[in-house]
Amino acid sequence: MNDKQLLAYYGLKWNPFLPSIPVDALWHPPQMNSFIFRLENMTMNGGFTLISGEPGLGKSKTLQMIAHQFSKLDEVIVGVMERPQSSISDFYREMGVLFGINLSPANRYGGFKDLRERWKNHVKTTLFRPILLIDEAQEMLAGCLNELRLLNSTDFDSQNLLTTVLCGDTRLPERFRARALMSLGSRMQFRMKLDPYTRDDLLNYMDHCLNQAGAPHLMTKGLINTLVDHCAGNLRVLNNMAAELLAAGIEKELSQLDEKLFIEVFSRQPPNKKS
Repeated sequence: MNDKQLLAYYGLKWNPFLPSIPVDALWHPPQMNSFIFRLENMTMNGGFTLISGEPGLGKSKTLQMIAHQFSKLDEVIVGVMERPQSSISDFYREMGVLFGINLSPANRYGGFKDLRERWKNHVKTTLFRPILLIDEAQEMLAGCLNELRLLNSTDFDSQNLLTTVLCGDTRLPERFRARALMSLGSRMQFRMKLDPYTRDDLLNYMDHCLNQAGAPHLMTKGLINTLVDHCAGNLRVLNNMAAELLAAGIEKELSQLDEKLFIEVFSRQPPNKKS
């Protein structure tokens, strides 16, 4: 059964357990609204902020929501770095693409000046600093992170030209303890650390996902509780289990997914290998 048949069978607008759901339908974690409010204020003056957490807690989705929110503002330029692990030359090449400047990696000083002039001109004509979003920032070279710090500040570090959101796993804040990056770490104006979610948070998440997808009765309450109790507070684990149950439900042509299906799917023993 293909995706269209799957959606039609359960009356779903989309599969609520896949990463590709519409951004307007994404669930906002408890800290999200406060973080966006503070980030909106921060774009007036620029600077650095940090999002961190273990894999599977929704860091990338948080950046997706931020990009969507700020792209709706006419005067805000939003750049999303796609290759954080780049060398310094490629870092400048990508920054040029993001902010509409043809930079030569061979002339790093020229690129440095051109980027800063572009941002200075933008600041003169609008109230907002450009925003740079970097996912998987723990993969960035220390040299690139320090280039960002130097690019951002002007007038003897009294003004910021850019608003930068660094997002990564728990290795990222640890990197700022190293002497080479301590100066950048001290510039984080505020931080959002994503922790494993509470049971109530995850129940709210499931309710939101199913309602947004147009199928609030897809799962029994008992199954929802069982999934929440077995995902260790991790959204990715929860979604993976729910997606597997949805596929199994289609295969069995069930009208509703329940705890019995959970036991059947996740109690299967792998076949014994023949010696």
